[in-house]
Amino acid sequence: MAQQRCRSVLITGCSRGIGLGLARGLAAANPAPDWVIATCRYPEKAQELQQLSKQYSNIKLLQLDVVCENSIKKVVKEVEEILGDKGLNCLINNAGINVVASLEEVTAETMLTIYETNTVAQLMVTKAFLPLLRKAAQLSTGMGCHRAAIINMSSVAASMQLVQANEMFLKVYPYRIAKTALNMITRCLAADLKVDGILCISLHPGWIQTDMGGDMAPLQIQEAIPGILSVLANLSEKDNGSFLDGQGGTLPW
Repeated sequence: MAQQRCRSVLITGCSRGIGLGLARGLAAANPAPDWVIATCRYPEKAQELQQLSKQYSNIKLLQLDVVCENSIKKVVKEVEEILGDKGLNCLINNAGINVVASLEEVTAETMLTIYETNTVAQLMVTKAFLPLLRKAAQLSTGMGCHRAAIINMSSVAASMQLVQANEMFLKVYPYRIAKTALNMITRCLAADLKVDGILCISLHPGWIQTDMGGDMAPLQIQEAIPGILSVLANLSEKDNGSFLDGQGGTLPW
């Protein structure tokens, strides 16, 4: 990441899609972080991620199930041992799931499952890593990924003002509602943690061809990642509590 260097990044949901693309992009960046901690539920099954960790010495692959309290506690200890007194500069809450469910199809069970993974888990993971983020924040000034930052992967589908403009998202009631709630988490964290010098934003990475994004998406992973990394590298105090897209533009809540 450019400018003041971000020394450590932790990304959730790295086995595929955007998480995998971010791990690859960050590891290969110049200058690159000292540590790109890539987490996923089943590291033993994540073959591409395993290959990346062999290719780049700064990638550390750890197991994390974001909806499991014990898994979160375990990974925090592991990360603390890796990073020591320097703390964690950047947490990217990327893990998420999607289920197609229109008004006719949506059930309470689906709503709760998506909400647990896409909203509650993001807050619990963030809460668990706060001591390490605060530790990093004490070692620098200003605001941004060079100091301490929380990046919540959201979606334009979460925008309440753009509901009419995005009718295709009406088939994903649970996903978009959970992401709207995640945006409120961003706003709350940004207000709460400003005193600590920890920045928090929601980021819509773009509609990207992934397992979740589908084949109709206009963007390929490799096209989207450089823009996202540029946005992260240029974050500053003015961006705290904002909802940005993959080119740095501001989205309406």
